[in-house]
Amino acid sequence: MTTTTEFGLPTVVVTPGRETSTTMTVRNDSDIVEAYEFEVVGACAPWTTVEPARLSLYPGTSEQVAVVLRPPRSPEVRAGEVPLGVRVLPAERPDSAVVTETTVIIEPFARQRARLIPKRRRAWRSARYRVEVHNDGNTPTVVTAALPEADDHLKTTVSTAPTTVDPGARAELELRVRVAKLLWFGKPAVWPVRLDVVALAADDRHEHELAGELVQLPILSKWLLSLLGALLALLLAWLLLVRPAVLSAAREAADGRAQEIAQAAAEPPAPVAQEPGGAPEQQPAGEQGQGQGQGQGRGTTGGTRQSSGTIEVRTNAGQRATGTYVVPAGKVFHITDIVLANHQGDEGVLTIAFGERTITVIALETFRNQDYHWVTPIDIPQNGTVTATVDCARPGTPASGPQAPNCAQLLNVSGELSDLAG
Repeated sequence: MTTTTEFGLPTVVVTPGRETSTTMTVRNDSDIVEAYEFEVVGACAPWTTVEPARLSLYPGTSEQVAVVLRPPRSPEVRAGEVPLGVRVLPAERPDSAVVTETTVIIEPFARQRARLIPKRRRAWRSARYRVEVHNDGNTPTVVTAALPEADDHLKTTVSTAPTTVDPGARAELELRVRVAKLLWFGKPAVWPVRLDVVALAADDRHEHELAGELVQLPILSKWLLSLLGALLALLLAWLLLVRPAVLSAAREAADGRAQEIAQAAAEPPAPVAQEPGGAPEQQPAGEQGQGQGQGQGRGTTGGTRQSSGTIEVRTNAGQRATGTYVVPAGKVFHITDIVLANHQGDEGVLTIAFGERTITVIALETFRNQDYHWVTPIDIPQNGTVTATVDCARPGTPASGPQAPNCAQLLNVSGELSDLAG
């Protein structure tokens, strides 16, 4: 062997974040001048250097070089014993390279980071948090959560079992906070959330105090209460003011229209009615039901004049009655309008027919006053009929007065009554 090397110490103790050095003796046992270079091998290589980096020795001489160790304060530099090797490379005889070794003892250091995520929660009653613990040291850390003192208003739940966190790793603990009572209305309540995390690493003990907040929201928020109040005010206004006015106006309109139709039916025919303007006819259609129709005309223009006929039908409950209007002989009735009146609010079915053709079938309870209009008149020939058939289910009750003894409907047909072409 042409080269001899030896470390000054059998072991080297280093502290992460600090610089430590030791010596290594190099002796040239060859018969020529030799230059040596150095290469650090092993886990300590990233943070270990040899100074000087090149050394020249005469034959039979020796000299010391410094081996400088600068371990970073990082979880990657694990605490414990690590071998350190330095390869000595002769420049003239590279095949005679030698490696000398020693042991490096890395001291442990403890450093942790603990935080509560999130620091602030908004909820009606309960919320969940995460407790994160990062081990930034180089030795395993045992983490334990310590609950605060018992509180009658706030209940805190977290796992208190010890958890081991390796260097460079992290652990998560679940924290649940629950308020004892619901907050129905008012301003949000702010509850403090506190937790202590104890970390044990080697012989070091660290306590981390974590703090957060739980903002308890009211079940009935301010805007919701305002909305409910506005809806309630609208409902009361409808029930107390608008609805009675609408019902009263509807009753007055129905009663007024019914009175007009009844007065029109009670008026005697005009003198021109002798030129057959409408022939009254009765046609009973039930055992106790009866109906009648009459017509009247107004104004003459040649052989055509405006005319109308009214049919009144009265029927007992459970029976049927028919009222008929007959077109006079030698005339044609051009019908343009029909007005129906059910001023008592009877229940049943009303059927209107022009001759053999049914115009409409309508339930009595669906209207008080109803009207139909045609742009193109419907022609009813001489002796043709307009019939109103009522099936009375139940007599109604007028807007003022007791229940009626029977059903009573009025039908008014109007249009032009003209002479037949000669």
